[in-house]
Amino acid sequence: MRLTGQEWWALIHGVVLGGLYLLAFAGGLAELYGLRPHLVTAQGLRARIRRLKIGTATMATVTWLTDITGTWIVYPWYRDPAPGSPRSRLLASESTAGWHEFAMEWKEHIAWISPILATAVVFIVFSLDADLVHHERARRTAMTLFVLAFVFAAVAGLLGALITKAAPVA
Repeated sequence: MRLTGQEWWALIHGVVLGGLYLLAFAGGLAELYGLRPHLVTAQGLRARIRRLKIGTATMATVTWLTDITGTWIVYPWYRDPAPGSPRSRLLASESTAGWHEFAMEWKEHIAWISPILATAVVFIVFSLDADLVHHERARRTAMTLFVLAFVFAAVAGLLGALITKAAPVA
């Protein structure tokens, strides 16, 4: 099986970065959730904070990379004005035009909310460091932002997968 350059970039954008994103989210959320004073010792806290920093920073980085590759590498192929481009194929039929008019327009904007929220979580984690265990409100805020970042990315990813099913980029 051979993949074209476009297919490789679509694979990197959706599967590789998306898979890393899911792993980083799961690890970061588990660490945030378990960061409670009665559950950690002083030694355990240092290890947890280290893993939390790695998980949240990885998620934020991967989210930025996913949006950057999608916006500046994959997306221009979608938007190509040629009659055979995915956008042109979707808009050519009234039955598929909604995939562009609603799904793609929504996806391209909502996706950028995720890295912003994930970066806010990284800021909270790195700013408070080990004190995060004693700041319940900050920990809950970080968890909420972390979950919202995931939800926005999941919506964008789902819309991207459905659009790609209707009109593949490569």
